[in-house]
Amino acid sequence: MTRADLAEQNFRRGLNCAQSVFLAFSDLTALDEKTALKIAAPLGGGVGRLREICGALSASALVAGLLFYDADHPTDAEKSALYAREQELASRFRAKCGAVVCRDLLAGVETTEGARAEERTDDYYRRRPCPRICRAAAAVLEEYLREQGILPAAPEKAERS
Repeated sequence: MTRADLAEQNFRRGLNCAQSVFLAFSDLTALDEKTALKIAAPLGGGVGRLREICGALSASALVAGLLFYDADHPTDAEKSALYAREQELASRFRAKCGAVVCRDLLAGVETTEGARAEERTDDYYRRRPCPRICRAAAAVLEEYLREQGILPAAPEKAERS
């Protein structure tokens, strides 16, 4: 199972977008499930359902910070290097999904306003792009981490005769 599969599965089991992606990488961040879920919880729905930066992308930034930021030496160069990584992840996410802002990603989808989480029904999953977006965010992050040597190279797909 890929991390993209896991992120989509997490969303379909009721987690928010940020939790879904963040939890798919918790083995790399050394966070237990409860802690990972608590950290990412406020970022769902574009931060507290404000529909700002996509929670799935925000979770990718959290993972990058945990893996690449040297908190023992918080210099301007260190911050800049992390910001460059986050901008690269956002660029790849935008190329795959078309936007980085939750409300733009949900354009044309009927949503409710306010803080109340929507009930997860079959109709909810049918009309929303969120499972696909969680999958895309995790795939982008997984590919990036492979390129950076954090994850092993993807196994070669066997060619069919």
